[in-house]
Amino acid sequence: MELQLEDFALAPLIDGVVKTVEPLAAKNGNKVTANCDGGIETIHADSMRLRQALLNLMSNANKFTERGTITVHARQAQDNGRGWITIAVADTGIGMTPEQMGKLFQEFSQADASTTRKYGGTGLGLAISKKFCEMMGGDITVESEVGRGSTFTIRLPMMADAPAAAPDRFMDEHVKPYQDILDRLVKPDIGAAKADKVARSVITKLHGKFVATPFQANRILTVLGSMYAFAARIGAVPEEMNPARRISRFREHRRERFLTVEELERLGGAIREAETKGVPWQLDHRRPNSKHLPKTDRRFTRIGPFAAAALRLLLFTGCRLREILHLKWEHVDIERGLLFLPESKTGKKTVVLNAPALAVLNGLPRLGSYVVPGDDPEKPRADLKRPWEAVSKRAGLDRVRLHDLRHTYASFGVGGGLGLPVIGKLLGHAQVSTTERYAHLDNDPLRRASESIAGRIAAALDGKSSRVVAMKGLRSSRNTPARP
Repeated sequence: MELQLEDFALAPLIDGVVKTVEPLAAKNGNKVTANCDGGIETIHADSMRLRQALLNLMSNANKFTERGTITVHARQAQDNGRGWITIAVADTGIGMTPEQMGKLFQEFSQADASTTRKYGGTGLGLAISKKFCEMMGGDITVESEVGRGSTFTIRLPMMADAPAAAPDRFMDEHVKPYQDILDRLVKPDIGAAKADKVARSVITKLHGKFVATPFQANRILTVLGSMYAFAARIGAVPEEMNPARRISRFREHRRERFLTVEELERLGGAIREAETKGVPWQLDHRRPNSKHLPKTDRRFTRIGPFAAAALRLLLFTGCRLREILHLKWEHVDIERGLLFLPESKTGKKTVVLNAPALAVLNGLPRLGSYVVPGDDPEKPRADLKRPWEAVSKRAGLDRVRLHDLRHTYASFGVGGGLGLPVIGKLLGHAQVSTTERYAHLDNDPLRRASESIAGRIAAALDGKSSRVVAMKGLRSSRNTPARP
């Protein structure tokens, strides 16, 4: 799909959609009102796709409302020097529970089976509307309360990005950790080329330039492959185009590192110390500015409860860093013990929560949309570099990366006798062949596996590694006869 960007007046577009919906609303006894702030004149976007998204939201609002009101309100705001518009569609209908909201925006999915039976529909409208808004650099969010109604809000930039900006948009949303690879290795060679004109031979030549550093060379293929997959999803390149595919990677030494039980005990102690009294500074008195440092009783680094929770969730879930930092409360289903991630490195992903992870989540206050908020509660925390540097140094973990916590989760699963397919599903493995092997599993064995892994990790973090965590349906490795 390609965007047809143009300048157009927003108020007439909204009025046109309202007039389309009014006859349907009258059948349900609903009243429709619209208000567009006077300061909004024209915006630069795809008018056809915005009209379709707004029509889908208003039709949905009417479907689930009887003898009520549907209100549309468009506003303009500034964020980081950029102009944005929001179009809120509010209704006084049946509303939704947090669990039901977690299922929204998924293709062929509605709030629950009873909704489908009573109101009909395919569940595609919201998913399509959200995709349209994302293509224009925006999004759709929802707030709802059972029995009081729902509010769906479209948020778009006043000047929507053209699809040609796919590499930069991809950087902002997905691969900030790979900024150096793109800026230093990729852009100097092919940065000026149009994305849909780059041939596989060009990528192969670029890959070959870095044969002396195979890890770096292979990361180039990983980043470009992911970028082209993203560009195809938003319509910037043909759907099947990915010149980074089918290029043989160089052999490299494995960089995987996982923590031992003893290291986990030290890490757990360091996290507890850092979130309470603080980790003492490690000073180099040979440095000339050391005499200007604070007094001894103030030379401590403390980490907040959200940073500590994020570190524990990385260990207890095996999630990637961005999956935890960008996790929203609307994606958390405490009752069923699941995370519904709308987007991850491998697409949509469901994460099975175990008891230690649920305990962490239940202990956190809800300050805004994000589970681990940044300085602005409505924005995610950018990274965990400083907290991790403080606790890893205190624990004596040399050259251990945050991503190694994910490896640790997997290694504890293998050490507990769990099969690789189960571990692959818990981690959201990207290999199609692996996915096919474990696609038939339901959440019951996965939950038992997740509980087993996190139980052992939690025991180590708490300094109780000698305790065997026995889960129903799983055998302790201590009770398993040795193989001949």
